[in-house]
Amino acid sequence: MESDWKGLRVLITGPCGTVGRELLTQILDRGPAEVVGIDNNESELFLLGREYRDRPEVHLLLGDVRDPSVLMRRARDIDVMVHTAALKHVGLCEESPRDAVLTNIIGVQNVIDAAHENDVSRVLFTSSDKAVNPTSVMGTSKLMGERLMTAANRRGGNGPVFASTRFGNVLGSRGSVIPLFAEQIRNGGPVTLTDDRMSRFIMTLPDAVQLVVDSVFMAQGGEVFVTKMPVIRIRDLATAMIHELAPRDGRSPEDIAVDVMGARPGEKMYEELLNEEEKRRTLELDRFFVVRPAIGSRDDLPDAYGPVLAESIEVAYNSAQVDPMTVDALRTYLRAHGLLDG
Repeated sequence: MESDWKGLRVLITGPCGTVGRELLTQILDRGPAEVVGIDNNESELFLLGREYRDRPEVHLLLGDVRDPSVLMRRARDIDVMVHTAALKHVGLCEESPRDAVLTNIIGVQNVIDAAHENDVSRVLFTSSDKAVNPTSVMGTSKLMGERLMTAANRRGGNGPVFASTRFGNVLGSRGSVIPLFAEQIRNGGPVTLTDDRMSRFIMTLPDAVQLVVDSVFMAQGGEVFVTKMPVIRIRDLATAMIHELAPRDGRSPEDIAVDVMGARPGEKMYEELLNEEEKRRTLELDRFFVVRPAIGSRDDLPDAYGPVLAESIEVAYNSAQVDPMTVDALRTYLRAHGLLDG
């Protein structure tokens, strides 16, 4: 609930990222006493600071989650930490795996240590569908981040509540294919795909942030929260965008070619949000799935989440097993959410 945030002191890592920026906006609307943002992107942090220069409760600071002393210092007197800072590009993490480990694994542990040391009440980690049965360095590092968050709850005592959220592809974010496809269409094509067969879970930025905002206070410790979301084929997304955007530049959709380039290292044909092992310990709610910890999970927690539709699920939740949106439905979705306005 919105009132849960009122009067709290909140720390966001990565406020210059797409999700972190939207989180900053939405949390501020809920009346916190203070919001501290830590980011290592100097230029973006300066520009973000100008946007909020008239908000005395906002403090945006340079810092890197790789540096434990920064988090230890900035977490003082903080009630809630939301950890969004990460390396998210599959290809770049494959090229620089050490950096992925330092940011996506060591950085998570630094957040955990700072939260314990400063008696933070709640900590939420934003993970990725690529953490499920990972085939890439980035996905593996995000899975390890989830495991660290779950393990952090088992230290005992009255320490922080740690939990994770698992995102699908956030359409319109800087890391999504929408800005790339839009630019290629504006330039007359071709639109480049890695493989015609690829399917993906999608969510809008408000959906992603709502998942975080709801999960923070719903968490009982160690869970992974997953939003139910639609599935698309990447080829259908390209087709929908071509039909929507080409006429704006005076072109016929038939004039925009689509080139299939082949899958990149570490890319899956489909994405997964829940795997086979997790099915038996996953609660189904109206808008969420809740993956309970494999170790130390309590049986008396389901009531904490509100109405439970099922105590477990029968089929692993992956994009190959969900009917994708049609091209027409996808065009409507893109328009309705303002994803073609940029």
